[in-house]
Amino acid sequence: MQPAATAKWYDGRDYVFVEFCVEDSKDVQINFEKEKFTFSCLGGAENVKHFNEVNLFNAIDPNDSRHKRTDRSVLCYLRKGESGQKWPRLTKETPKLNWLKVDFNNWRDWDDDPEEEDLSSFEKFSQDGSQDSDDEKMPDLE
Repeated sequence: MQPAATAKWYDGRDYVFVEFCVEDSKDVQINFEKEKFTFSCLGGAENVKHFNEVNLFNAIDPNDSRHKRTDRSVLCYLRKGESGQKWPRLTKETPKLNWLKVDFNNWRDWDDDPEEEDLSSFEKFSQDGSQDSDDEKMPDLE
């Protein structure tokens, strides 16, 4: 049996976001279906084969769902079949999956925030050459 990749997820107004935390992933294969999706890849220095199958809480639009690979993870955004519907969990099953966590850093109560989801931050996350706060020139200490 292949080990599942660890993942974290959060709910948005129009999308559900899932990040598979696999460094140096290769041969990434993601199959989006209306009620589920599968993820597989080779990852790490030992090229461990990972496989995840997720039966989703609700339907998605497989044609408008995408993913983006970075050096540290594979980011997926699943277009909800019905926008504006809250997902209390990612999976149809209620038992807790040991490989799946909630991404509380990105979770927000979008009922109180009328602003539309901005996917540009999703794109910026993986861009190379973006300036980091520790890239700024430090003043001379004299």
